[in-house]
Amino acid sequence: MQSSATVLVYSHDANTRAQVRLAAGRRPASDVPPVKFLECATLPAVLKELDRGGVDVCVLDGEAVPAGGMGVCRQLKDEIFRCPPVLLLIGRPQDAWLATWSRADAAVTLPVEPVEFADALASLLRGRLAVGA
Repeated sequence: MQSSATVLVYSHDANTRAQVRLAAGRRPASDVPPVKFLECATLPAVLKELDRGGVDVCVLDGEAVPAGGMGVCRQLKDEIFRCPPVLLLIGRPQDAWLATWSRADAAVTLPVEPVEFADALASLLRGRLAVGA
């Protein structure tokens, strides 16, 4: 198992980014490595970090402004070779179809519910780390 996993968190809202960090904790599940977070408040920052490499999972806020996470997700899936899996934060359960349109790998609703979020993040990390092994 690798020593840590890198999770990129995109939201213009510092409170949303804090919810993600708190919900994931240091380790979202016992069978995945501890996580370290890269926080981004703008789309250019997200693109810069992904170009740098080493991101295992992206968590994108579908409610972010001016560039919403759904559009950002679709752009990343189109433009980033071997794009990391994306966990999309959506405003309401009825928006799940939009998460599908954006090609997100998983979606959870805001506000972040810790158990649901940690389970979804751990699942994406397991898949990503298995592919990288």
